[in-house]
Amino acid sequence: MMDKEKEKVRDFWNEASCGEELYLKGEEEMQQFKNQMQERYHLEPFILNFADFKNFKKKKVLEIGVGLGSDHQQFAEEGAELSGIDLTERAIRYATQRLSLFGLKSNLAVGDAENLSFSDETFDLVYSWGVIHHSPNTRKCVHEIFRVLKPNGSCKVMIYHKHSMVGYMLWIRYALLTLKPFTSLETIYSKYLESPGTKAYSLQEAKQLFSAFKNVRIETILGHGDLLTSQAGQRHKGFLLDLARKIYPRWLIRTFFKKHGLAMLIEADK
Repeated sequence: MMDKEKEKVRDFWNEASCGEELYLKGEEEMQQFKNQMQERYHLEPFILNFADFKNFKKKKVLEIGVGLGSDHQQFAEEGAELSGIDLTERAIRYATQRLSLFGLKSNLAVGDAENLSFSDETFDLVYSWGVIHHSPNTRKCVHEIFRVLKPNGSCKVMIYHKHSMVGYMLWIRYALLTLKPFTSLETIYSKYLESPGTKAYSLQEAKQLFSAFKNVRIETILGHGDLLTSQAGQRHKGFLLDLARKIYPRWLIRTFFKKHGLAMLIEADK
C-alpha cells in the first residue's frame, strides 16, 4: 500500500506531467513531442552535456521519473538497453506513446523509486532528472540506485539545491511578504515548490546523501527558474511574477550568485 505522503506526490503529477500544460498543445502528436523536446533543451541546455546520451549505446540504462519522455527518447535513439519507471500512470502513458511514434523501445512501467523492482547490480547507469527530491524518502531512493547499479556503474542525478534563487524568491513571497520571516527554506520548498513535500539540499547534505558512492561530483547551475527567463512552472503565476520578470537583475545574479542555482547536478560511481 502507498502511504499518504506518496499518494499526494503521485496525485499532483498525475494531474499534469512536468511541463505538459506548457508544451503539449496545438499540434499533431509527433510534432508536439518534437516541440517539447526542443523547448526543454532550449530552457535547460546543460542537460545534454550532463546526460551524455551518446556514451551509453548498448549500455543498460534505467531512468527514474521519465516524465514526458524527452531524455528517455534520447537514450533510446542512441541505442541504450533502456528501462524507465515513473510513479504516475500518466507519465508512463506519455512516454510509451512517444517512443511508439518514433519507433523506439524501452521497458517502461509504473514504479516506486524507493522500492525498485530490479535485481541487484543490473544497470550501467541510473539517470534521474529532478525526481527523487519529490519522494518522501529520498535517502531510500539513493540506496536503491546504489543497489541496482553494477560495480563501477554510475548515476547521474539532479536534485534541488537549497540555497537557490528560486528558494530565495519563494521565501520572499511566502515568508517575508506574509510577515512570517522565520519560515525555513525547508518549509518553503515543501509547501510551495511543485508537489507536496518537495525537498532541497545543501552541498554538504547532498554529499552525505551520496556518501556510499565514490568519485562524487557536484555542480550547481543557474536555470531559467532562477533567472526568470521562462513561463515554466505549474504553480506560480500572476501580476507580481510578471512584474518581477521585467525588472529582475539577471546580470547581477549571473555575476554574484552563479552558484545559487536550483539544479544540483550529481555524478557518482559505485
